[in-house]
Amino acid sequence: MLCGSGPLLLDFDGPVCGVFAGDPSPRIALGISRIVEATGIEVPLELREHSMELLSWVDTLDVPGLTETVEDALSDAELRAVQTASPTPFAREVIEAAHRAAKPVAVVSNNSASSISAYLRAQELDEYVWPIVGRPYANPSEMKPNPIPLLRAAESLNVEPETCVFVGDSVFDIEAGLAAKTPVIGYANASHKTKTLADAGAKVIIRSMGDLVSTLQNCPTSSQGAQ
Repeated sequence: MLCGSGPLLLDFDGPVCGVFAGDPSPRIALGISRIVEATGIEVPLELREHSMELLSWVDTLDVPGLTETVEDALSDAELRAVQTASPTPFAREVIEAAHRAAKPVAVVSNNSASSISAYLRAQELDEYVWPIVGRPYANPSEMKPNPIPLLRAAESLNVEPETCVFVGDSVFDIEAGLAAKTPVIGYANASHKTKTLADAGAKVIIRSMGDLVSTLQNCPTSSQGAQ
């Protein structure tokens, strides 16, 4: 699947790192909830621990400037969070092996592009990854499971989306891949995710990013394929 494909597209939080390992997401969401409630709007209890869902909900309120305020607060929180993010085991090896196989690597994520770029620079992986397609600014309706981020990545790489392979760890990732007609590898980084990702439509599921390393290491490079 990998060797016969074009570019490798990776979700960020999960396949590349644990973004909120050192700065828990519920704490961030609670802080953003307080920003919203300072305007006189009560945040539903079920959203106070989920930043992305909170952003999407705020956008439906059609309050001038509020989506942008929440977007900026979330982006700032993500920039802080990646400073203590936990690298996913074998993520570096996957990216480096893909580079050696002359396979472009892109990141397609619902996290902000600025936080992704900051993390990759800190890990000295930025030279191997392009493009970075992050959360559309103050436009959460275009986040995954909308296929638009995957389609944008493919367009930037000047390839058809069905020639790529996308690695994601959430139902939204699988749904976005299917909608974009991009083959998807589900990354079940928790035991309960295996069934969840399969039920969402993932045909290939891995338990470790290390499962991809040996495959990529055995892929012929462009020059080898021409011999």
